Amino acid sequence: MAMTIDVEHLGGAPSVTVVGLDGELDASNYEQVIEIVRDAYLLGARGLVFDMSRLTFMASSGLFALHSALRIMRGETPPDPEMGWGALHEVSHDHDPATSKVRLAAPQGAIARVLDRTGMTQLFGVDASRADAVTALQGA
Repeated sequence: MAMTIDVEHLGGAPSVTVVGLDGELDASNYEQVIEIVRDAYLLGARGLVFDMSRLTFMASSGLFALHSALRIMRGETPPDPEMGWGALHEVSHDHDPATSKVRLAAPQGAIARVLDRTGMTQLFGVDASRADAVTALQGA
């Protein structure tokens, strides 16, 4: 199943962009997700929400895209995808969901289990809804 990506620039303080993922996040589209995040950062977004409420599958390349988003939103260079698994192992050096500028909203079932089992929930704030994630970033 192809993935649909919806991008909403909310503005605010800090400026937040919401990226809605609908379908399967895998090797065929993870680079597109990274580019969307890079563009959002260049446009001034300093907070990012991945709305995962309609994401049905996530491959390891999706985990790579999430880690890349974390690095981009901190003003850092994302890891090189050519590093393969080594790039994902860099994730273990990034800890602090309390100060993360990237939040994951409403991951369901299998996606929530993948995030938990891979330790990704230690990197990102995870919220029950898109609105909760935006509120968490903007401190309202």
